[in-house]
Amino acid sequence: GSAFAPWGTGMKFGEIPIGEAIGAILAHSVGPFKKGRSLSADDVKALQEEGVSDVYAAQLEQGDIGEDEAARLSARAVTGEGISVAEAFTGRVNLYAEHAGVLVLGEHRLRTINQFSENLTIATLPAFEKVAAGQMVATVKVITFAVPEDVVAAVQQICESPPLTIMPFSAKKAGLVQTRLPNSKNSLFEKTRKVISDRLEECGSVLAQDKVCEHSSAAVAAAVTSMHRDGMSPIMVFGASAIVDRGDVVPRGIEMAGGEIVHLGMPVDPGNLLLLGQLEETPVIGVPSCARSPKLNGFDWVLQRLLADIDVSASDIMDMGIGGLLKEIPSRPRPRERAARAGAERHAPRIASIVLAAGLSSRMGEANKLLHEINGTPLVRKTAETALSSKASSVFVVTGYEEDKVAIALEGLDVKLVHNDDFKSGLASSLKTGIDAVGAGFDAVIVMLGDMPLVGPEIVNKLIAAFDPDENRSICVPVYEGKRGNPVLWGAQYFEEFSALTGDIGAKYFLSQYSEAVCEVAIDSDNILADFDTPESLKRLAEG
Repeated sequence: GSAFAPWGTGMKFGEIPIGEAIGAILAHSVGPFKKGRSLSADDVKALQEEGVSDVYAAQLEQGDIGEDEAARLSARAVTGEGISVAEAFTGRVNLYAEHAGVLVLGEHRLRTINQFSENLTIATLPAFEKVAAGQMVATVKVITFAVPEDVVAAVQQICESPPLTIMPFSAKKAGLVQTRLPNSKNSLFEKTRKVISDRLEECGSVLAQDKVCEHSSAAVAAAVTSMHRDGMSPIMVFGASAIVDRGDVVPRGIEMAGGEIVHLGMPVDPGNLLLLGQLEETPVIGVPSCARSPKLNGFDWVLQRLLADIDVSASDIMDMGIGGLLKEIPSRPRPRERAARAGAERHAPRIASIVLAAGLSSRMGEANKLLHEINGTPLVRKTAETALSSKASSVFVVTGYEEDKVAIALEGLDVKLVHNDDFKSGLASSLKTGIDAVGAGFDAVIVMLGDMPLVGPEIVNKLIAAFDPDENRSICVPVYEGKRGNPVLWGAQYFEEFSALTGDIGAKYFLSQYSEAVCEVAIDSDNILADFDTPESLKRLAEG
C-alpha cells in the first residue's frame, strides 16, 4: 500500500512464496482456485503439488478490515430511511429503494467519503431522481481486499446523519385548471388531462378535479380558490398561452386568489416557462406547455418533489440548471420509450426459492424425515421458514410423498405448494415441477433441499448477493473448506435446460458444463454439507 494516509493500508500485497501463502487472498485465479479465495493449508499443498512456486495475493494485517465487512459497515452508515442494504460480496454492497419515491442525497458528505480514501467508493443515482420500489439507488465498493479500520471509522463519523434517503410519495388529490381561448380545441384539453393524470398515478396520486375556464385572471382565481377550498394539492394551471411575465394572466390569477409567486422560469429545457406559486400551504404550478407531451421536462422534476413532500424553493429551481438540458439525451427517454428501455434501470434481482420436499425418505424406513420434529418444528417447516426469512421474494414447496402431511406441517406459512405426481422417479422430476411453477418473471431460483435445517437465511442471502449475470456469476454455489454444498442458486437462463434432467441426479451436471459461470461463495460453516438421511443422523441433530 501507499506510505501515506488516508490511502495507505497495512495490508501486504504482491508476489508471495507459496509456502507463506496460507490465509492469503488470491489476487488472480490460479489452477482450480479463483480470484478472491482465501488459501487454506490444503489449497497451498495442492498448488505446490502442481508446481506453483509464487502467487499474487493479499495478506491482511492487524487494523485491516476485510473488503466485505468494510463495505457492509460503510453501506449501513450511509443508508437512511427507505433504503435496504443487500449482502456484501467481493467488497460490493448494493442499496435498493424499499418503496417508490425521490432519492435525496447529502452530496457534500458523499463527496467527502469518496475523496477520503481511494480504497472505498460510493456511486449513486442523481440527486432527486424518481425511483421505483426495488430499484438500485447506490452501490458501495471496496477497491482493495481490505481497508484500514480508520477509513471505515471516518465514514461512520461523516455519516452521523445518513446521506442517502428515499422520500416516499404521498397519495395526494391534485387539481388541474386549463384556460380556454376562442380557438382552443376540446381534444387538447382531454389530451392534457390524460398526460397529467398518468404522471400523477406514476407517483401514487390522482387527478381528483379538473376544470376548464376562460383565459382570464379572474377565471383562474375563481378556479384555484374553489380547488383550494376542496383540499386539492398541488393545483396545476395550464394557460392557453405561455406565461411570459409575473404580470401575465396565470400569475395574476394566483395572486388574486390570495397566493404568491415563488419563482417564474427555470434553467431546464424543456420546461423553461414553469411558474411556481403558493396559496397558503398549497403549491400552485403554472405548467409549461411542453408538459402536454409525456416527454420528460422540468415540470416533472418539480412535481415529483412536491408529491414526495419535498419543499421546492426558488433557489432549488435555479439550481436545476446543471444537468437541466434534457433535449436529445439518451439517458432520459420519453415515457413512451420507457417500456422498451425498462431494463436500463437496475433493480434488485427477483429470486424465487424452491424447497424440494417430495422424496420418499427411503433410507428412513417408513418414516418421512421431513416431518421429523426438532424442538417442536418439522424439518420441512424449518427449511421453508429459512427461505421466507431470506431475500427470496417467493417460496415454492414441491410436494410428493405424504403431500397432505407435508401441507399440514407448513400450515400458516406464505408458501406456494406444488405437487409432483412423478415424485417416485427421483429428484429431477421435482426440480422440473418447481421450475415450471416458478415460470417467468424471476431472475433466478435457489434450490433448497427440505432436509437441511441448519442452513440459515444468511447463507441464502450470501448466494443472492453473489448473483450477477453481467459479471458472469449466474450459478452460485456455497463452499466450505473447498467442498461444495447446498442450496444452489441458478440463473433463469438455465431453466429450460432442467427439462432434460432425469432420475435422481438433480442439476449438478450443469456445474461442470457451465463451470465458467459458477461462482463459489465461501461459507464459514459446514451446515451447507449437513443433510439428514438416516434415523441416526436425525438423532444426532436432535441431541446436538
